[in-house]
Amino acid sequence: MSIEVRNISKKFGGFAVINDVSFTAGTGELLALLGPSGSGKTTLLRVIAGLETADAGAVLFHGEDATDAGVRERRVGFVFQHYALFRHMTVFENVAFGLKVRPRKVRPAKAEIAEKVGQLLRLVQLERFAGHFPSQLSGGQRQRVALARALAVEPKVLLLDEPFGALDAKVRRDLRQWLRRLHDELHITSVFVTHDQEEALEVADRVVVMNNGGIEQEGTPDEIYHRPASPFMYEFLGNVNLFHGRVEDGNLHVGALALPVPPDASAGWRNACAYIRPHQFGLSRQRKGSNQFRARVESINQAGPVARLMLVTEWASTLNVEVPNAEFLALALARGEDVFVEPRELKVFPSGGTGGA
Repeated sequence: MSIEVRNISKKFGGFAVINDVSFTAGTGELLALLGPSGSGKTTLLRVIAGLETADAGAVLFHGEDATDAGVRERRVGFVFQHYALFRHMTVFENVAFGLKVRPRKVRPAKAEIAEKVGQLLRLVQLERFAGHFPSQLSGGQRQRVALARALAVEPKVLLLDEPFGALDAKVRRDLRQWLRRLHDELHITSVFVTHDQEEALEVADRVVVMNNGGIEQEGTPDEIYHRPASPFMYEFLGNVNLFHGRVEDGNLHVGALALPVPPDASAGWRNACAYIRPHQFGLSRQRKGSNQFRARVESINQAGPVARLMLVTEWASTLNVEVPNAEFLALALARGEDVFVEPRELKVFPSGGTGGA
């Protein structure tokens, strides 16, 4: 069951929350809507669900126009950030609720409902909590109950709005791995909203990045992380170092450093910015080439698999660098020492522009 969003626009008052957005989630795909707060991603998810009405555009499920269909007709499963469980009902009753309130003609028998709920609780690994109330569960367990309740009505598609946003970091990591495994088992077309870049890149088959009500970039996690299409993408997805300079003779000049600009860069550029991620540098004790610059080690953090260094360049800019711990130990650097830095990969954009090279 594919989901196609076609030229959707939505305003609240005079403010455009969504501006002419189009994308498709393929059958069986797990797609992430990623973006900062206020980018329009939750409103767009609610439009897909039928909880909000778009001002323009269409929503299609498997090629059929569902724009004017109600929530029940669309048969979507919706999981909210804050669970929205019924506090006075047990886990079993919460999961069974959507089945029990169906019209009498299509309502399953009690035995069938009990069997279905039992299957779902086993699926989300909560079968021994069937008689518990939500207040007796952890946040991660409540979210799994909410997911089981959404799946109980056998939805055509599953929509999740910041499903792990209210949980602590370790529980979020565990649950997103669990969600990925569950999706691989069920293969239900799913769209989930998140502002957590790591979550989207780890869980999703494909990511749609939103910014100011529009789509900034879409692609696989590998594509959007390693081939960002704009300065916003570089700054939004992970840490990045920014070098401002002037373009002359095919080089970006930053202080005494000359960084080669890729040949497809615009000849009309005068000022530009180079974006370099912390792991895209090489360090050495001795100068090994003209493409290096000197920097002083300001601080060192060796916690984790990489050493994180804060350096101060010879033109007095702060630089964040990450190197594998084994490499750092071989260098034997200490605070206050000088080191030579080589940019190994960079992306150049004209200052104030959106194109890049």
